[in-house]
Amino acid sequence: WEGWQKLTKRLGDKVQLVGDDLFVTNTERLSKGIELGAGNAILIKLNQIGSVSETLEAIKMAHKAGYTAISSHRSGETADTTIADLAVALNTCQIKTGAPSRSERVAKYNQLLRIEEQLGDSAVYPGIKAFNVK
Repeated sequence: WEGWQKLTKRLGDKVQLVGDDLFVTNTERLSKGIELGAGNAILIKLNQIGSVSETLEAIKMAHKAGYTAISSHRSGETADTTIADLAVALNTCQIKTGAPSRSERVAKYNQLLRIEEQLGDSAVYPGIKAFNVK
């Protein structure tokens, strides 16, 4: 935790410091990180913590604390596109699903394109604001 605190204090207003293995989509760990000022973003792996409710709580906690949340795939992914739908629905503004070099990844990017098309002019892309840095 100490290293993350130092890094966040030094660089946290300039870059996104994503606590992947630090937070493991766990609200107890995220709460501790928020309290200690460790990191400024969380990688959300939808099947890591155990339930959709716990995942939603982690995203809510992150947003409330000013942390960004990034929806992420896991190794062994399938062509299921739920992660793309949830990334938009939960306003995570970012998705980590890898290079579009395999069909299961392309499926997720294609779903994001379909969502954007369906939303039309009401779709909002935050650009650099998605990173929550100064």
